[in-house]
Amino acid sequence: MESIAYEPGVSPLQAAAQARASTRARNRSIFLQRLLFSADVVAGAIAGLLTGALLHAPVSEASQIALLLTLGWVALAFICGLYNVSDLSTWASGLSDAPRTVVAALLMSWLVLGVGLWGHLTHPIVIALAGTFATVSLDSILRAVSRGYAHRVAPLRQRTVVVGSGMVAERLAERLDRHGEFWLEPIGLVDDDVHMLDGDQRLPKLGSLDQLDQVLDSSRVDRVIIAFSRASHQQLLSCIRTCRDHRVAVDVVPRLFELLDGTGAMSQIGGLPLLSIGAKPLARASRAAKRALDIVGSTLLLAVLSPLLLAIAVAIMIDSRGSIFFLQVRDGRRQKPFRMIKFRSMHKDADERKKQFESENEADDGVLFKIKGDPRITRVGRFLRRTSMDELPQLINVLKGDMSLVGPRPLILSESRHAAQSWHARRLDLRPGITGLWQVSGRSDIPFQEMVRFDYQYVSGWSLARDAEILLATIPVVLSRRGAY
Repeated sequence: MESIAYEPGVSPLQAAAQARASTRARNRSIFLQRLLFSADVVAGAIAGLLTGALLHAPVSEASQIALLLTLGWVALAFICGLYNVSDLSTWASGLSDAPRTVVAALLMSWLVLGVGLWGHLTHPIVIALAGTFATVSLDSILRAVSRGYAHRVAPLRQRTVVVGSGMVAERLAERLDRHGEFWLEPIGLVDDDVHMLDGDQRLPKLGSLDQLDQVLDSSRVDRVIIAFSRASHQQLLSCIRTCRDHRVAVDVVPRLFELLDGTGAMSQIGGLPLLSIGAKPLARASRAAKRALDIVGSTLLLAVLSPLLLAIAVAIMIDSRGSIFFLQVRDGRRQKPFRMIKFRSMHKDADERKKQFESENEADDGVLFKIKGDPRITRVGRFLRRTSMDELPQLINVLKGDMSLVGPRPLILSESRHAAQSWHARRLDLRPGITGLWQVSGRSDIPFQEMVRFDYQYVSGWSLARDAEILLATIPVVLSRRGAY
């Protein structure tokens, strides 16, 4: 039987709780690391065999290439920290690993080139370039699949307690329920004065702030998230110390979090950190760069995807009567209306039948109209919606200048009237986008007012790098089909 070493001032019961928490955290990390390691090995091996086949190399040389790519990629992934799974973002997706992946890929190409020259392999430059590209491409896909599998393993989810109550705690609980990819399972909240704005308490109260110590012991808690609370500064510091004593991970929702996307660099006054929040306008050069990205991106995508677009058009014609495209007036930049183009995914009499299903509307925000399994959707349309392929013709809107690849959600005119108040109008400073923060944060599962907040945060903190980040984040969201119906 394994003995537990007690720390000074720690009771045997608390030491046992610390050991259990450490074991659960270690098991979760090992589980995901093994999955990522397996993905890296398979990617390197397949990439090596494909590269050998491309060069028509003999089996022995193809095996050497596969071994080189496998060992080299696993070693560089370890060196560059691609097996570090301490951040929550790492559990959700591999997007946060993108900079380290690029560095690993550059090192990999030079490593393979050097070994290829030293080992007198055929066409070492081609092996270095093609092998590295194939390895990184396959590895990105396999790592995404591995994370998708990991998200389905319920016993490894982190039992999470929210410290605080009110609007922010409610929103946090709702997002934890919606975004299961973070492996967080909210089990309750801890606060002295529990106050809910709408009277609907989503999470049970587990105790007061003074009882947090007992809650951590009795409820097998893995993580604590501190939201806004009416507690004093000292009480919240005490809560953090309690979590540290129990070896429980702690996250803190910062105040003024809705404006943090527009923050500048971190400043300090006598060691006190300050976030500088500016109201800087979008410069002409920034708008020109964004427009250039839209033109180049939409042109390339339309050229590459033209066979797929043609196949979808034929499928729509065969499946149901009506036009191929669905045109709808949407509110554009600075409230200038435009006609948005989509593939038709509903029967041609869908608008006339809308009143028939108003009682089944699942959106409770009083604005949007959403029904899972909407009977007005065609068979082909259901597939197009689940895969987001019905949005592809919007690339034409992007090329015309009505839309952007990334931007606020394009609202229909009736929805836009609900968002035209005060600071909500700021979301119209940029062209609406095919994708955006609302797309990568839940899509159809997001309430209307929450979606408007995402749009405002995007516009207030816009950058070209942010657009690239959202475009990359859209890929796993579309593949997972979260919030698509």
